[in-house]
Amino acid sequence: MDQKQGRWAGRDENKDAVRSDVWGALDQGGMAMGPTWSHIPNFVGADTAAWHLSRTEAWRRAQTVKCNPDPPQIPLRLRALYEGKVLYAPVPYLTEGFPYLRVDPAKIVAKGVSFELAATSEGYMMHGERIGFEEVEPLDFCIVGSVAVSRDGGRTGKGAGFADLETGIFRELGIIGTETPMATTVHSSQLVDGRRVFMMPHDSPLDYVATEKELIVTGNTSPRPKGVAWDYVQPDQFETIPFLRDLRDRMLARG
Repeated sequence: MDQKQGRWAGRDENKDAVRSDVWGALDQGGMAMGPTWSHIPNFVGADTAAWHLSRTEAWRRAQTVKCNPDPPQIPLRLRALYEGKVLYAPVPYLTEGFPYLRVDPAKIVAKGVSFELAATSEGYMMHGERIGFEEVEPLDFCIVGSVAVSRDGGRTGKGAGFADLETGIFRELGIIGTETPMATTVHSSQLVDGRRVFMMPHDSPLDYVATEKELIVTGNTSPRPKGVAWDYVQPDQFETIPFLRDLRDRMLARG
């Protein structure tokens, strides 16, 4: 497959197009830091975007924070640890036999590990506590990675469907509620017209979008999905995520 269409291209041509436009603009404009195509792209000003998001009352109140594993959100994971928040972060690409890590800042200090290391995906994989989805405590604040977003809270990821799957699982388990803030940080060039970010019923709209320039409070009041839309889970996800079939069977048995 053409690399310029992204690793997971072919599921939705409209989303493929907006991703290609954003990745290309980041590359051509010199705003990217590291690889863009098929990634949640790191960007110049990610630390400033994190600062904007950390100024919200919702962030300040939060004691438990879930964050995606990608490089542009390292500043947020670092802030969470320095502020004494318990951080929950997924195994990148969910390829291990366990899905999540709990990163308790008090335990990280006791180990003599720096927060700067623990905030990276490599660091928290080494020093975090391996847990299952059901062991994640109720979340006060959720951060997802994004490729393209709109000011009204629409979001498109890199196309793999990991964020939607995780969020759906947490909603079904009651770990994320209807009032749990959903947020992302992106470069301002990743903001697109809302008509280009088509949200499916199983997608969770964003409450906050922070860029290197500003904090956007979306005011989105769309209904939040109640759980996992298993019909939308891709066959390759069942093949590459070791625990997914068993998790599906357990969750369907619960309902």
